[in-house]
Amino acid sequence: MFDLNGRLALVTGAGQGIGAGIAKHLAGQGARVLVNDVVAEKAEASAAAIRDAGGNAEALPFDVTDREAVVAALASHELDIVINNAGNAGAQPMQPQPFREMDPARWDGPLEVNLYGVMNTTHAVLAGMCERGHGRLITIASGAGVIGLPIGVSPYGAGKGGAISFMRHMAIENAAFGVTANSLALGLMEMTEVHDEKLVASLSRSIPRGRMGTGDDIGPACIWLASDEANWVTGQTIHVNGGSLTT
Repeated sequence: MFDLNGRLALVTGAGQGIGAGIAKHLAGQGARVLVNDVVAEKAEASAAAIRDAGGNAEALPFDVTDREAVVAALASHELDIVINNAGNAGAQPMQPQPFREMDPARWDGPLEVNLYGVMNTTHAVLAGMCERGHGRLITIASGAGVIGLPIGVSPYGAGKGGAISFMRHMAIENAAFGVTANSLALGLMEMTEVHDEKLVASLSRSIPRGRMGTGDDIGPACIWLASDEANWVTGQTIHVNGGSLTT
């Protein structure tokens, strides 16, 4: 079950963290993985780690918010699986702030990467998927795209919510062509840039499972949605969050 041999997968934002974990898991099931990141060195390091473990991977660096770069990078690849993982605030770090205090210039990054990045990669691969009669579009979204949160991430939530809605439309438009489109709404995930042990412990206590998520929690969900076994699953938003409240 969940055999991905012969499938070509792209994972965006896979130079570290969740994306790297997803790419590793897809390769472990036999997929050939294109490891994308806006930072070429990160993409290559992640791909090299997969190869060292016996998997098939190559780096494919580009900026998902640059439509021309996306088209150029993907033009020669017949992709079976696209994992839209690139997110956060893009190349810049997230800076939480109440919306009423936020400079409108700071809306652009989260919206561009979380919504337009997903649209760019999808548009670049969708016609080919439909022509071949097979495709798996999977967007790594967030609970912030489903419910409101008092933590100053409204543009990020807007981008994620938009991407979730976009996937639903892709599911309906392309179901007859053998293409499925789904989203994973993640809960609190481990953050490599956070080194405050007290903060990590406090956040972990708020999650019923008692810890934050990792790429190893998300990779298996992507494997399932990418597989033939999930052929009848499309247009869904699946919450992967350690039991956190989502409604």
